[in-house]
Amino acid sequence: MILYFLATGERPFGEPQSAREWRRRLWRDPLPPRALNTNVPPWLQEIILRCLEVDPNARPPTAAEVAFALRNPDCVLLTSRASRIQRDGLPKVAARWLNARKPLLPRERRSVAVQLARAPIVIAAVDLATGHERLSEAVAQSVGRLIATVPGARLACINVMKTSLLTIDPVADEQGRNPHLQRLVELRHWARAFAVPAERMTFHVLEATNPADALIGFARQNRADHIVIGARASSTLRRYLGSVSSQVVAEAPCTVTVVRSANAA
Repeated sequence: MILYFLATGERPFGEPQSAREWRRRLWRDPLPPRALNTNVPPWLQEIILRCLEVDPNARPPTAAEVAFALRNPDCVLLTSRASRIQRDGLPKVAARWLNARKPLLPRERRSVAVQLARAPIVIAAVDLATGHERLSEAVAQSVGRLIATVPGARLACINVMKTSLLTIDPVADEQGRNPHLQRLVELRHWARAFAVPAERMTFHVLEATNPADALIGFARQNRADHIVIGARASSTLRRYLGSVSSQVVAEAPCTVTVVRSANAA
């Protein structure tokens, strides 16, 4: 309701004065924000109307998921809500009215801790470098097992493009392709087998000189609950300078699962 008011200057359900007027919330949807303020972007209307859905199961499960969407508007999946300028039609409203009059069993009361545990934000840090295909497959298997136990999880698939500190990085590869867009395509291909609704899975390609700092910053900013990251085979350089996975384990603000491929030394 606060987002709606900030975007439009109006309250989504007016100023109800009686229990009968309050009950209208069970079957009547609000006027879409873009009908009151054409400057509201479609992605913001998508978020607002999803938060105000009549069916509680259609709303975001936690405030953390709403915050994630607001911080990453480019990743918001747009549905018919985004372009709507009118309320739902009479048939849909009538169906809700009839459903609201049916006797309902008391709902299970859930604590905040239980609700958060059922809708965690999971980050999959994916290594797309050539020669590390087995490691990325191992990460995919671990992520698949994790989200299978928590159907309400939001999955953020992330790849970090390491940039040069002193030189200018090329804007296209040898085939003339944009590296950033190519990584996004590869990320989507990597996640193709996950049984996660499209509105709860996002893809991010971060550019940074320090991949570990980029992952930790993303996790902290978006209040992630779990990071799944692969660890490359040990080497003399990594033993002395430290690896990305070890820094993430040491500094991440959440649980971290480190995955190794079967042939990792």
